[in-house]
Amino acid sequence: MQQKIISNNEVNIFTNIYGEGPLIVLIHGWPESWYSWRHQIPFLEKLGYQVAAISVRGYGKSSKPYAIEEYSICKLASDIEAVIRGLGHQSAILIGHDWGGPIAWTTAIKYPNMVDAVVGLSVPYLPVGAQSSLDLWKQIYKDKYFYQLYFLNEGLAEKELEKDLLKTFELCYFSNDSRGMLFLNKNKDNPKYQKNKNSGYLEGLPEFSKYPSWLSRNDIDVLIDEFTISGMRGPLNRYRAQDIDFKELQELGPKKITQPAAFITGEHDPVNFFLSGAASKGSFGSLASINVKELFNQVLSQNYEDLRMLEVLENVGHWTQEEAPEEVNQILKKFLAKLA
Repeated sequence: MQQKIISNNEVNIFTNIYGEGPLIVLIHGWPESWYSWRHQIPFLEKLGYQVAAISVRGYGKSSKPYAIEEYSICKLASDIEAVIRGLGHQSAILIGHDWGGPIAWTTAIKYPNMVDAVVGLSVPYLPVGAQSSLDLWKQIYKDKYFYQLYFLNEGLAEKELEKDLLKTFELCYFSNDSRGMLFLNKNKDNPKYQKNKNSGYLEGLPEFSKYPSWLSRNDIDVLIDEFTISGMRGPLNRYRAQDIDFKELQELGPKKITQPAAFITGEHDPVNFFLSGAASKGSFGSLASINVKELFNQVLSQNYEDLRMLEVLENVGHWTQEEAPEEVNQILKKFLAKLA
């Protein structure tokens, strides 16, 4: 492994680099780290690629500008462009999870000649619409709790999440994997696990006595170390910048992804419910009532010119590549072989 700081004007992106060959850039989401790709890095390196696992701006050892506008999706996409050039490549394959997905999709739109192919995990590509995402969430959740709206509270959200990082990561990770989602669905009528409009992020999340099989305390300790360095403001600013995203993306227009693309998600990923609720303006249903494959076929078909793979992984929640590393690796191998 090599470590390199790559500059994008005044922003430095901390990058872990493995292997030699065509470049793959791995882009993590919230609240994650380059370490979220620990199962994919050696696998992709053995396939003959140079793998760059970055810390997104605001995270870990990357720069952490204070202003919200520094975290717009277009500025984050410019970081990926800088990483590709900074590593001496003309183009790269991008793989992103959670917010890393929109960062990858936007980079493919803004810098089409620099992106050979794109894989998104958990969050699909959605072109800019008639209103910003935050305005949509405010309509749907005007009298309810929604975490993205809670994150708009500068200082308040940071204080809650930074108070006890071990508790924050355990509650967040355990509640959004397959086990946690099934538990919450089963107990959706239990007042203990319900939130109101004024709830905090951690309120109402289930606690488990045992770690899930896919995650260890050592893994959580890596996250704690990363966020002890960075804090939560930069990561949360990604949510707060969505109105800025709307203005910037309006200038690009509702473009399609033209590069070869793939999308991977878990059948129990909570993002499925957000998309279902947005499509139906607030009717969410339950785990059993959402046909994930059908939902994404409807959502994705019109937004891509060359969507080569759509994979829904059974018994997988939000942390796609960590919960099901072998399945994800084999899907990536198959997709990369199609490019060759």
